[in-house]
Amino acid sequence: MLAKKIGIIVNPVAGIGGRVGLKGSDGEAILAKALELGAKPECPNKAVVAISQFKDFTTEPLEIYTYPKEMGEDEVRAAGLEPIVIGEIDSGHTTPEDTIRAAKEIFDIGVDLILFAGGDGTARNILDAVGEKTAVLGIPAGCKIHSAVYAINPKTAGKLVMEFLEGKVQDVKEAEVMDIDEDAFREGILRARLYGYMRVPNEKRMVQNLKSGRGYGEEAALDLVARYIAFNLEKDVLYIMGTGSTVRGVMNKLELPNTLLGVDLVYNNEVLANDVNETEILSYLEKYDSARIIITVIGGQGYLFGRGNQQLSPKVIRKVGLDNIRIIATKNKMFSLFAQPLLVDTGDEKLNEELSGYARVTVGYGESVMFKVHS
Repeated sequence: MLAKKIGIIVNPVAGIGGRVGLKGSDGEAILAKALELGAKPECPNKAVVAISQFKDFTTEPLEIYTYPKEMGEDEVRAAGLEPIVIGEIDSGHTTPEDTIRAAKEIFDIGVDLILFAGGDGTARNILDAVGEKTAVLGIPAGCKIHSAVYAINPKTAGKLVMEFLEGKVQDVKEAEVMDIDEDAFREGILRARLYGYMRVPNEKRMVQNLKSGRGYGEEAALDLVARYIAFNLEKDVLYIMGTGSTVRGVMNKLELPNTLLGVDLVYNNEVLANDVNETEILSYLEKYDSARIIITVIGGQGYLFGRGNQQLSPKVIRKVGLDNIRIIATKNKMFSLFAQPLLVDTGDEKLNEELSGYARVTVGYGESVMFKVHS
């Protein structure tokens, strides 16, 4: 019986800037700053969650090809499986060139699919190496993910690969590889660019959509949502204001300075701090008895946590309490999901399950809808 072959590539530093509020991890300077702020790699753990799903694959022999140490070998072994290791790296100093070289060498082996863990920058590296020549799938682990080549969360990535290898999912589709200018992003400017297409397993339920922008005619709807939330803020409560233009609308109504793509803290209509990281949020939570998180939905994708707001970590969410999360969005943004559920990918599987179910979303002045949440 012929063995199925899968390639695994892990970008060990992908997403490392998220919880410390750096809005990305591209470039040596940002990586150094993230480590200086105490950031810890999270991508390896997400890769292990995905790879662990392979233990259920018993249909045919499975050969797992990967690169050394933190670029896949460690994660495959941590998942309880035995990899076939190729190539060489300078452990602790991996680069995008390592990712490109790994993808090319694994492709040359003739694998059925390349599974990679990272963010938009990693997807660009895989694109540079193999283009549309083979099937690929991303394990989402970056700070912000605009590309449509990723599964909705790490666990689903592993399950989808298994279904692909078992022949339950046979079709592949072209999916966009997008990335943004991170320097502009840190200044609050979102500038996305299409870099190309890759082929991913065609299973709509398990692959995330391309992130969409705000359409025309949204200003009036946003104004109503923002007015309602601003008018109903409670006294003596710490408000943790999430990222995005919908939450910024609330801050503008309050006439408070804000960070479009960062997290701000508000108490009794005054800003305590702008653009805070996980550690700073936890520090403030020790000082206040009551807190709320206000977040919005990522248009076109439906994510609540885990995309562009990693500062709102599992520790922060648990400290605030699941009952103290307020979700706001315009009706058009909710319509753009085409009845797909909202998504959570906090990096904590147990918390993801606890957040699943139904959540109330404020969509107008005093108007709300119940929407399904999926992990």
